[in-house]
Amino acid sequence: MKNIKKSGQALVEFVIILPVFIFMILAVIDLGKIMYFKNNLESKMDDVITSYNTLKNKKEVSNRLKLNEDQINLRINKDEKYVEFQLERELDIITPGLNLVFRNPYPVNVKRVIYDEA
Repeated sequence: MKNIKKSGQALVEFVIILPVFIFMILAVIDLGKIMYFKNNLESKMDDVITSYNTLKNKKEVSNRLKLNEDQINLRINKDEKYVEFQLERELDIITPGLNLVFRNPYPVNVKRVIYDEA
């Protein structure tokens, strides 16, 4: 009789812990996706700056790197001496609790400012 009560107790504990465990796994997956896309945008930013230095045109840079196909938005702001580049991509959050903390879709963005030699 004692063995039956203990196995039932373990089942109840498992059912109580299971939603927390699933939430933690989904949160780690979402945070990993955010870091992955941030790293991807950092890599694309290098290509954008290199292409901009040769082409000097936002539309040609976007077409050459196929940013529209990857759902990446490119913004270029020019001042007198500096050029500001910003890449942004929206990412859907799948974890129900993280929707309250982060906006859904979550904007992942990268910004760089370079000196314009021209």
